[in-house]
Amino acid sequence: MPFCEVAKHQASLYDGVDAASLSSSSNNNGIRIFYRTHGHGTTKVLLIIGFAGTNDSWGPQIKALTGKERSNDDDGMRGVDQSDDNGEDGYGGNGVQVCAFDNRGMGRSSVPTKNSEYSTKIMAKDAIALMDHLGWRKAHVFGHSMGAMIACKLAVMVPDRVLSLALLNVTGGGFECLPKLDRQTISVAIRFFKAKTPEQRAAVDLDTHYTKEYLDEYVGSSTRRAILHQEYVKGISSTGMQSSYGFDGQVNACWTHKMTRTEIELIRSAGFLVSVIHGRHDIIAPIYYARRLAEKLQPVARMVDLHGGHLVSHERTKEVNQVLHELINASETKMSPHDWSNFPRKSSRWSGRGALLGKNNTCSTVCVVEKLHLSISSVFGLFMLMFEYIRRAIRSLQPARVGPSLA
Repeated sequence: MPFCEVAKHQASLYDGVDAASLSSSSNNNGIRIFYRTHGHGTTKVLLIIGFAGTNDSWGPQIKALTGKERSNDDDGMRGVDQSDDNGEDGYGGNGVQVCAFDNRGMGRSSVPTKNSEYSTKIMAKDAIALMDHLGWRKAHVFGHSMGAMIACKLAVMVPDRVLSLALLNVTGGGFECLPKLDRQTISVAIRFFKAKTPEQRAAVDLDTHYTKEYLDEYVGSSTRRAILHQEYVKGISSTGMQSSYGFDGQVNACWTHKMTRTEIELIRSAGFLVSVIHGRHDIIAPIYYARRLAEKLQPVARMVDLHGGHLVSHERTKEVNQVLHELINASETKMSPHDWSNFPRKSSRWSGRGALLGKNNTCSTVCVVEKLHLSISSVFGLFMLMFEYIRRAIRSLQPARVGPSLA
């Protein structure tokens, strides 16, 4: 099976640290990252999945980008760079090679036991080590949820190696990871903490990943909910239970994630284009934060909001795949940022200020109300998080953590 030994490829990321010290570092000593490559060609795409997800969660995007479902490992092909392959499969005629992997703490990758060994920066270094392992100098980097946070850190650390950046259902980390407050969210949170079997966890995941109307649609004689529930149970059972170490560690990575002004500016000025893709009805990562991040990344970012939930890449597969293809094409044709962005130019925001005063006041009122609602949601989320940790500390046996293959 294809694994990347992280410590062998991270010397370039630690200035002034000798190889012996690097190998003994607690953050990467013995860490192995499981990955799969798909397709061959000159266009490279690195896919970074989110919290408790595994590499196969990118299935719909892998098929769209490469034209194949089977991995190179299944076909008996090498996973390392084959840039001289001019196969016609996939995007653009020259072919696409995609790599998707399991983050540390999930799937077949290593599971460190300390929370300090998990952060989006550390996990970004895992991803860069994987690029080195594959022999990829540059790649289009696409991330979902926590994977999008990791992708941001990767872009900050090695901006010269990023061809484009796609951020799906992203937030800024910390309290922004807390879901909005309503009856549905409270119900899902309670069911999540009570879930002990693959069947129970699958039922909760469906309600967090998709909109109700999508799940209630019929496909033949069965609803999507029934069909997906069987697939989720199968996926959870095949990957096994996510350990408490992996769960807590990845939670820590999300909670401690933060993008500073300097980091935002570095991405803005790096020279690559960005797509921020989000489901309007995402109850895990409120779209408000994604839109705010896209605004901060002007003029290089395009905001794409779709009718979907947290796993919009599955619920709106065709639209998401089209956006990703457009991003690759725009990057390869050197489209200018101002032609790429769908936000108003900053200069236009201040022209005709008097005429727009009423509109701006209305927008300000809406923003204040929205921020107030998000603040209340954050307080509730913190309460639920504290309640869970207290409950686990009191109990003599830790509850089982179930890790879905789709997250």
